[in-house]
Formats: sequence, structure tokens, C-alpha cells
Amino acid sequence: MDRQKRARVKELLKKLRKYEIQIRKAINSQMQGDFHSIFKGTGLEFDDVRPYQYGDDIRTIDWNVSAKGHGTFVKTFREEKEQTIYFILDVSASQFIGSPGKTKYDIAKEICGVLALSGAKESSQVGLLCFSDEREVFLKPKKGMAQAYEIISKLTRLEPKSVKTNLHKAVSFALDSIKRRSVIIIFSDFIDEGYEHRLKSLARKHDVVMIQITDKRETQLPKLGIIPVLDKESNKTMWVNTAFGGFREKIANQHHERNKALQTFSRKHQINFITISTEEEYVGKLLKLFKVRNKSMKSV
Repeated sequence: MDRQKRARVKELLKKLRKYEIQIRKAINSQMQGDFHSIFKGTGLEFDDVRPYQYGDDIRTIDWNVSAKGHGTFVKTFREEKEQTIYFILDVSASQFIGSPGKTKYDIAKEICGVLALSGAKESSQVGLLCFSDEREVFLKPKKGMAQAYEIISKLTRLEPKSVKTNLHKAVSFALDSIKRRSVIIIFSDFIDEGYEHRLKSLARKHDVVMIQITDKRETQLPKLGIIPVLDKESNKTMWVNTAFGGFREKIANQHHERNKALQTFSRKHQINFITISTEEEYVGKLLKLFKVRNKSMKSV
């Protein structure tokens, strides 16, 4: 079994390195000056304020300080010495929906692996939190490629102890334990309740990215008549009539409304949010995310 697991890790690493190279080639050839880093943005952090001088970029004016009536002041920045990135993965039972090798968890694991490799190459510290309704894995952030490989290995070998979800507990743990401002990338389907208030607090303190992983089996049910449907998290079976149009429409509408609510929440609280299906290639969407983040960070 250990030999099989090592082989899976080796195969996954080969795939992730290919994607990581593909992303960097696209960045170098297409984005050029628009790209700094998904993690560092401008690579600068706020330092102090000083009086405005002719030729200063008006976007750096600190309007709060200037409004006090003692002149116009601009923000000054210093180069970030080190960036910390946390990957938070939902590993509850609903994440294992999908075809073999293409479950929601498989896709989250791959994207996390690609970003861990990229972060390590940029000399960032990378850490990992996997959660269900309890903490499954926690790796404190470290620098270096060995840490990225450790994250990928942990994700490949993971066997969750619980099948349930509790996003509130996961976000609360991150909020209470991560003290230094960090980039926090959350992978989940976000099918849960009661976590929004803590997530809003997390976004005020950190740079948050939400990556929603979806699978068509949850929203596009085929017309098979009356069938048993297993809820993996409660382990209960329900009988539903998939041939009844109202039921299928209700499921699709619930998914659509949940996504609209997530998008609205993300915009309001300055969170980057993307949805990735298990059926699609995710590299293009990651590139788009990088470009959007860098444009928004350059305009700060």
C-alpha cells in the first residue's frame, strides 16, 4: 500500500509541475507587466505617510490623513520581506463527489499543489489546514520546496476521520490562530450555514481567496425516475423522483442562488472568488484570477 501511495504522489507531482510550468509560461508570454504574483501583488506593504510632492501618483494619497487639514499626504511603502500563504481545504464527504480521479477533492488537491509549488518558488511560507467538522491536518507555514512537497504528500495520503462539514469552526480556527497578515486560499463547495460572519472578519484581517469546486452530479440530475440518493455527510438515504421536473429545477435554482449570494458576499468584502467545475480545465481560470488580483492590487 505504501508503494502505491508513493507512486500516486510521484504521478501527481509530475502533473502539477507540468501545470505550474504551463502557468508560468503563459504569465511570461501574455501578461508581462500586468503580473507580479498571485501572492504578493505589488510586493509592497504600507510603511508611513509623507507630504505630497509634485509628480506623486494621486492613487497613493492618504485621504484620511489629508482630511485633517494639515496638507496633502501620500502613503509610502516598503518591500515585503516575506509572504505567508495558508491553504484551507474542506475534506468533508461532499468533497469526494465526482468521477474517479476527478472528484471535488481531487481538483482542490491539484490546485492547492500547483499553488504550493508556485509559492515555494517565490520564497513564500506555505501552510495547510484540512477540515471537516474537526481539524484533520494542520501544517504550520514554512519556506522551501520541501514544505510544498510535504503539503502535496499530506493531501495525497489524507483519509479524513469525519464526514461532516463545519465551515464556521474552520474559519474561526484560522481567524484565531493566524496572527500575521497572510494570503488565505479556501477550497470548498461552501454548502454550509453560519460561517459568513467569521469569514467577513477573516477578510478584514487577511487577503482571502475563495475557490468553489462544483460537480454536475449535484445540480444536473438525470431523469431516472424514483431513485435512492445518499447524503454522504449524514449517511442517510432519501428516495427522490428525478423525473419530476419541479425537483430538478429546484436543485438547479438552489445552486444558482447560492452562487449569486457567494459572489455578492465576496465583492462586498473584497474577497477574490472563482468557481471551478470538476469537468473543466482549471489552468485558464487560475490565470484569470492572477490577472484580476494583480490589476486590483496595482490600483491600491
